[in-house]
Amino acid sequence: MQRYWLVLQLFWRTALAAELEYRLNFVIATLSSVANLGGSLFGLFLFYRTGYEFPGWSWAEALLVVGIFTILQGFAATALAPNLNRIVEYVQEGTLDFVLLKPISSQFWLSTRTLSPWGLPDVLFGLVIIGYAGMQLQLSWLNYLTGLLPLAFGMVMLYSLWFILGATSIWFVKIYNVTEVLRGLLQAGRFPMVAYPALYRVFFTFVVPVSFLTTIPAEAALGRSPLGWLLLSALLAMLLLALSNAFWRYARRFYTSASS
Repeated sequence: MQRYWLVLQLFWRTALAAELEYRLNFVIATLSSVANLGGSLFGLFLFYRTGYEFPGWSWAEALLVVGIFTILQGFAATALAPNLNRIVEYVQEGTLDFVLLKPISSQFWLSTRTLSPWGLPDVLFGLVIIGYAGMQLQLSWLNYLTGLLPLAFGMVMLYSLWFILGATSIWFVKIYNVTEVLRGLLQAGRFPMVAYPALYRVFFTFVVPVSFLTTIPAEAALGRSPLGWLLLSALLAMLLLALSNAFWRYARRFYTSASS
């Protein structure tokens, strides 16, 4: 584990040094984050402007979901997209050979090789929204900590699903559209699940686990998420993580190297 930690530090130091050469990107990323957040808040405002409320969700409570969704967007832009979207390039160009020959886990290398700081504005704006909503709801630090654990599980789920889709590039080289479909489905997480019809709620809970990414962490922070859902969130995160590793090991068997 110590060796992997040292490798991770080396990866991220070099990645940040390279990215920070283009500092104007931070301004562009911030403006993009402001626009995305404005879109989320405007969409929520359209529901609440006439006095309507999602069943069981006040304006401040729904803002908590928006904040968590924004943090997940930042996490994806910082750690997932820069790494997992490049798996397709490695397969197309044959450079996956060099990854598989390295004396560390190839999944670890593909998942952590680079880091983009341009998703950090989303994380910061998400924290601001959560802090504002928390003040309105008078949440304590214990509430925030309670919501932090299912949020971490949600990040693991998001990573696992994205990595599995990236691994399918070994069979289907051009999968950019598939990852965009996943990102499109995840947009549903910007609102509480009660905003959708019952059939959609089933789909976003048991098929694409969007509710585990935003709604359940928000409910946990509000102190009204049953223990069973939290345990299910932990179980699903561990299951998807194990599945991503097993699927990658299976997919590698079908990879034809550039030298063969």
